[in-house]
Amino acid sequence: MKTLIIGPSWVGDMMMSQSLYRTLKAENPAVEIDVMAPAWCRPLLARMPEISQALPMPLGHGALAIGERRHLGKQLRQEQYQQAIVLPNSFKSALVPFFAQIPIRTGWRGEMRYGLLNDLRILDKAAFPLMVQRYVALAYNKQRISHAEDIPQPILWPQLHVSQTEIEVTAAEFNLNNSRPVIGFCPGAEFGPAKRWPHYHYATLANSLIPMGYQIALFGSEKDREAGEEIVHALPADLQHHCHNLAGSTQLDQAVILIAACNAVVSNDSGLMHIAAALNKPLVALYGPSSPDFTPPLTRDAKVIRLITGYHKVRKGNAQQGYHQSLIDIQPEQVLAELQLLLASKEHQ
Repeated sequence: MKTLIIGPSWVGDMMMSQSLYRTLKAENPAVEIDVMAPAWCRPLLARMPEISQALPMPLGHGALAIGERRHLGKQLRQEQYQQAIVLPNSFKSALVPFFAQIPIRTGWRGEMRYGLLNDLRILDKAAFPLMVQRYVALAYNKQRISHAEDIPQPILWPQLHVSQTEIEVTAAEFNLNNSRPVIGFCPGAEFGPAKRWPHYHYATLANSLIPMGYQIALFGSEKDREAGEEIVHALPADLQHHCHNLAGSTQLDQAVILIAACNAVVSNDSGLMHIAAALNKPLVALYGPSSPDFTPPLTRDAKVIRLITGYHKVRKGNAQQGYHQSLIDIQPEQVLAELQLLLASKEHQ
């Protein structure tokens, strides 16, 4: 079975989709899986041994571009895929497999994709509450799987592997002191400050950890760099050199390697949180408006802290600097206590 996956466009979703690839391989070890996704995904896909080939999606996230998608689909006909699985719910994401004339085109109905998908699934959100369950269900015949309890257990969670040599070389490149264990902070979030734990809480936590012998590495994209600087400058001057703001300074693959170098990670609900989970790092995951009932960290070494229930679609919080009050209310002392429990548990494993 040669299978084309139309992959997600976000880091966290791409990481969770690895559970589907692992499941397809477990069900049929001979399956050949190609994933079409934005070019930035390549470093993640390259670390997933289930993937035969990463195909760049040359069109932007919002572009319909039917003509270009038709051309791309026609190019793929020579690959003779037997099945396509479309993970995004958009109409346009189903066009390439349709134009490629792939015989079996599987996916959730999404934006009314009758005809484009001929193995169409109607999603009962209550039957599949987790995103990872919705992905993995597509690996099976729809008559076999009607709700999450039908999926063979345990679900194969995402797993990324980094070599010790990679860690040593990259840590030296970014001047992480090998005499101090590293705690990673991921203070950014894709959709603005409402999903972020306040920078001043991160600084308070760092102010406790550094005198305990740790160093701090801050991860994120260029747009998270300012938040990183705020964390560093909120520290006493004599501690600042133990807090490394790497946000915007690393390529994605370098960030993966450096997170693998961490003894533990504290993160908002973000793509980097899912990477830390896939690296099996002890992880304190901080949730506000978004819900761990839909996209929790997929690891046994995580502690989720959340003070509210439900899902709240907000982009800007209800307090100064745009933070959400439910995240402001999570105190650094609570995070430190949970982090210390995770670290102690890891030592005894």
